[in-house]
Amino acid sequence: MEKENETKAEQVVNPWEVSAKGTGKIDYDKLIDQFGCQSLDKSFVDRVFRLTSRTPHMFLRRNVFFAHRDFNEILDAYERGEKFYLYTGRGPSSEALHLGHLVPFMFTKYLQEAFKVPLVIQLTDDEKCMWKNLTVEESKRLARENAKDIIACGFDISRTFIFSDFDYVGGAFYENMVKVAKCVTYNKVVGIFGFTGEDHIGKISFPPVQAVPSFPSSFPHLFSGKDKLRCLIPCAIDQIIVKKHHGDQ
Repeated sequence: MEKENETKAEQVVNPWEVSAKGTGKIDYDKLIDQFGCQSLDKSFVDRVFRLTSRTPHMFLRRNVFFAHRDFNEILDAYERGEKFYLYTGRGPSSEALHLGHLVPFMFTKYLQEAFKVPLVIQLTDDEKCMWKNLTVEESKRLARENAKDIIACGFDISRTFIFSDFDYVGGAFYENMVKVAKCVTYNKVVGIFGFTGEDHIGKISFPPVQAVPSFPSSFPHLFSGKDKLRCLIPCAIDQIIVKKHHGDQ
């Protein structure tokens, strides 16, 4: 147990901090094991090529996207003729996206084109308002600015829905938030995110907001009657601890 705690202390990877002692290099193999993922090996790359008849994205070929949860189930369903949808997002804390911010969007664009599937993009302006001590008005302004950069990536406008939490949360989306919130204890959310007694209650109550876009019933105007539709979430390793695809509720 002591050795395990030392290993975890050597590197910190969560939605707000990525750091490692010593050389500063992240041990990705340890992360795969710690977060319960599987490697995206060559067999997956070859299978994507076979199913889409498109050359796999260089981020796949060069192992930039290196791990997954249940991607095999997505591909199994797709091979049976079942569709899925994509979900990714952006926390708007600056006026423009830099190259690092663009990496998941570039890969998501490839997935949308290769599999010809819908995409929802969440702008968590409410999150940045709470974490960055921004005003509501400034958070919403940054979300609009970031949306311009995301749109410029060239997503299929007929298959893409971009939404701001401040503008969209309510109705079926909020109903799913309540369902998720009832399933997660305070101790569990503290264990996952490391909240302390000094954190305000807005932070503690936020995780369901970011979880429920992975449920198609959160978007009745897009997926009415398709509550079993699978969701694939391209994201960075610091987000995989809280995001995975859900087959049902």
